[in-house]
Amino acid sequence: MGEQTQDLLVHVEGSIMSITLNRPESLNAFSPDMILGLTEAVNSVKENNTIRAIVLSGAGRSFTAGGDVKTMGNTNAAQVYDHIGKLNECILAMQSAEVPIIAAVHGFAAGAGFNLALACDLIIAAEDSKFALSFSQVGLISDGGGSYFVPRLLGPHLAKQFFFSGEPIPAERLYQLGVINQLVPIEALKEEALMLAKKLAQGPTKAYGMMKKIINHSFTASLEEILEQERISQTMMVTTEDHLEGVQAFKEKRRPEFQGK
Repeated sequence: MGEQTQDLLVHVEGSIMSITLNRPESLNAFSPDMILGLTEAVNSVKENNTIRAIVLSGAGRSFTAGGDVKTMGNTNAAQVYDHIGKLNECILAMQSAEVPIIAAVHGFAAGAGFNLALACDLIIAAEDSKFALSFSQVGLISDGGGSYFVPRLLGPHLAKQFFFSGEPIPAERLYQLGVINQLVPIEALKEEALMLAKKLAQGPTKAYGMMKKIINHSFTASLEEILEQERISQTMMVTTEDHLEGVQAFKEKRRPEFQGK
């Protein structure tokens, strides 16, 4: 099963949705259709419990250059406000999706493209890929959630350094800093991302979704709030089919066969 638009490719095989940013001639710079399509694709998973993992990648030479510099300077404030509103909806959809989203990054992930990768749950990157918070080089601040994600991952001093300089950051450094989960040769990137997606798609999807929700909430919640959220969520988890299967498999000394239910 597959779906294709001009700026975004969506392909579903089994329980995995592969989404490809598809403007290779502009290093997959964002377009309105791309952002809307990505939001719709991610939101569609909420109505389709057969999808249990998503892989997000870019066509051509890079993951994405983020905002399209060629169109900058030709838009008014109202248009920018509307565009960033659409981007915000996309980031929030990715954060609230109850399945793991894996970013498979090669080439460049720049500006809001870097932030798009950070909005995913896991990042696998090609060893020679580079990341850049390049907003300052065109006199802008971060959009796409970078002001939220980057300080929480790296602390305020490194966040300011990377935002102020806008210079490329090698994937190896971000791997050492814990931003990237896995570094692989570029020729193995697609295969490794799909292997991870398949592994996650065989897991307890409802538990993954709840873990994701609580971890995301933990950045702005108190310990008391998280403890209570864990308490309520665990009460729900013990009623799931996957929990019962996990317990039964443990007793029978076999690998559990989770169904995401």
